[in-house]
Amino acid sequence: MSPKEIVYYLDEYIIGQKEAKKAVAIALRNRYRRLQLAPEIQDEVTPKNILMIGSTGVGKTEIARRMAKIMGLPFIKVEASKYTEVGFVGRDVESMIKDLVLTSMNLIENEYREKSKDKIEEFIIEKISQKLLPPLPNGVSEIKKQEYEASFEKMKQKVRNGEMDNLKIQIEITKSLWDSDNDLSADIIKVSESIVKVLGKDQEKIKKEMTIKEAKQALKQEASQAILDSETIKHEGLKRAQEAGVIFIDEIDKVAVSTKNSSGQDPSKEGVQRDLLPIVEGSVVNTKYGQVKTDHILFIAAGAFHLSKPSDLIPELQGRFPIRVELDSLDEDAMYQILTQTKTSIIKQYQALLKVENVDIIFDDEALRELAKLSFNANQKTEDIGARRLHTTIEHVLEDISFDIDEYEGKTVHITQKLVNEKLKDLVENVDLARYIL
Repeated sequence: MSPKEIVYYLDEYIIGQKEAKKAVAIALRNRYRRLQLAPEIQDEVTPKNILMIGSTGVGKTEIARRMAKIMGLPFIKVEASKYTEVGFVGRDVESMIKDLVLTSMNLIENEYREKSKDKIEEFIIEKISQKLLPPLPNGVSEIKKQEYEASFEKMKQKVRNGEMDNLKIQIEITKSLWDSDNDLSADIIKVSESIVKVLGKDQEKIKKEMTIKEAKQALKQEASQAILDSETIKHEGLKRAQEAGVIFIDEIDKVAVSTKNSSGQDPSKEGVQRDLLPIVEGSVVNTKYGQVKTDHILFIAAGAFHLSKPSDLIPELQGRFPIRVELDSLDEDAMYQILTQTKTSIIKQYQALLKVENVDIIFDDEALRELAKLSFNANQKTEDIGARRLHTTIEHVLEDISFDIDEYEGKTVHITQKLVNEKLKDLVENVDLARYIL
């Protein structure tokens, strides 16, 4: 996708924030451009990491998440505040790379599973049919074999069509005893796996009785393991994580040490920044799947920077985020557009939810404008939480309808400006109440 196409796609889900969308679209396109270069220059071109500055609820995470989703890239979101300096109790920053690799493996496995869907389905049907019609013993006549094959094909067809779904059978499922903790070091994981394999207990067969419909689901993992090439998935998963991985580090401002608070009260904050530095600038991290070079992973950091400034980050880390974009706070008009123009707007979500109960909800345009206005005012008078304020206000307007849903069944409910005002106006104007309720 060209940068313009990426921005056009993001516009369907996120209102405004043109600068941030442009920066992300260019960073994404540069990855494609880099892969077209000669190998000798390809290694020299590193991604230009992005620092997004803006208050909560303005679309920072959503931009990065949507971008990764459309391109099929391994993407993880982490909070900088959950990491602690080496030597302190908490998560080590290297665990974000391990999480990214795990996400990448799942992504590749799902792609391969989709490609081999027919083979996997055939494997499962074969296995269930063998349970229903066990193979003949050796030494039977050719006629018997032919009769059995004809019966077996008929049985497979019945299983495939779902005619036998309610029948109960006993099947063996492979239960893996080894599920490694991602926070352990790669060496410890390998040693532990080796011990489990030497003892011959890495996989245990357990017998379960279930319906054929349930068995079709239960055997999917076993079928995938039998059909998919795990080495290819491992190789491609590592490659995709290294070459196309995106890590979104939220709350980066929480580890910035403000000059006002430089009393050294939290030694782990600067330590986390120093631990982040080698990961962001490029290093090799050991994971249970193999070594991962972080040189070409795209890092997008974001923070509100209310109590600190980007310049409060250590200079080396600032230098690793050369592209800075400031996201705008949402005004009344932006709030209205979020309600009416986004592809999966909260209004459409609530309409779909209540449609389940056979209730049609229709929002008048004046009601939506009033919702946007009151949400914006609530943000101005209390803490600015951006578009998330819309969730609070709409939930408050629809609360009684959602609760007394049986009274509205089969009806069409109009949400008017008057109703929105009745539910919200006093709350928004009373700052003390708004702080607690909205």
